[in-house]
Amino acid sequence: MKISTKGRYGLTIMLELARKHGNGPTSLKTIAREKELSEHYLEQLASPLRNAGLIKSIRGAYGGYILAKDPKDIRAGDIIRVLEGPISPVEGIENEEPAKQALWIRVRDAVKDVLDTTTLEDLKQHENDKVQDAYMFYI
Repeated sequence: MKISTKGRYGLTIMLELARKHGNGPTSLKTIAREKELSEHYLEQLASPLRNAGLIKSIRGAYGGYILAKDPKDIRAGDIIRVLEGPISPVEGIENEEPAKQALWIRVRDAVKDVLDTTTLEDLKQHENDKVQDAYMFYI
């Protein structure tokens, strides 16, 4: 399964809104500038996220977007499904022989499990965690 720029940039929008959660609306222009992304492209992604009830738009001079729910209540899987569609590593698995069909189902379920158990809060906290064991050598 390959996540396209729609899913990756959509996750970027959502993560930035999670980081600024509780501090008022954030404009897509600000996110685009900070992350060096196309503002126009982010605008195209915001519409399905808003229609899915994941973000809310705030109008006005100091408007922008805010999360519609708390970051702990929005899962990465919710975002990816809205922007990418159903999570499936291959299409047409029903035509595969049983052993391969079982493999693809296990792969799909593993990906779903990771996406559906990872919240925006988890991703936000991840950057705050220091990865100390990465360079720890045990003898």
